[in-house]
Amino acid sequence: MFGQIKLVLTIVMLVGISGGVAYVYKLKADNAILKENNAKLESAVESQQEVIAQQKEDFENILAANKELTKLSETLNKELEALDDKFNKTNASGKKRDIGDLANQRPSTIEKIINRATANAQRCVEIATGSPLTEKELNATKNSEINSECPSLANPNYISY
Repeated sequence: MFGQIKLVLTIVMLVGISGGVAYVYKLKADNAILKENNAKLESAVESQQEVIAQQKEDFENILAANKELTKLSETLNKELEALDDKFNKTNASGKKRDIGDLANQRPSTIEKIINRATANAQRCVEIATGSPLTEKELNATKNSEINSECPSLANPNYISY
């Protein structure tokens, strides 16, 4: 009987030891999986930090472009107001200028003026939409050389006196 108790206790101990060994191997396997997952997470964090840095840089670039566009828009609005003032001038007697009446009196002169102004206005639109300035536009310093429709946009070196 004492032999059977020894045998049962030995079997229980062997089962306990083998269970402990199996548990240790399971822990080692879990640890390896956790290490792999940790490496993946660190890689993901690094890539996300790169994305965040790129987004910040893009945001700053967008803000700079927005400021530039706002400045350009303000310049264009000033030019539009100046152009509006040109067509709505009052003469020395206090009467508003009537382009239609002037066109009836001097059609060829008004045609030349309107054609030149139209070409200048089209060039202003081209410049506003990104067309580079020509050497002639950059070097213009006299009233006869400038684009009178948008001098601050088309002729940055021109200083009006």
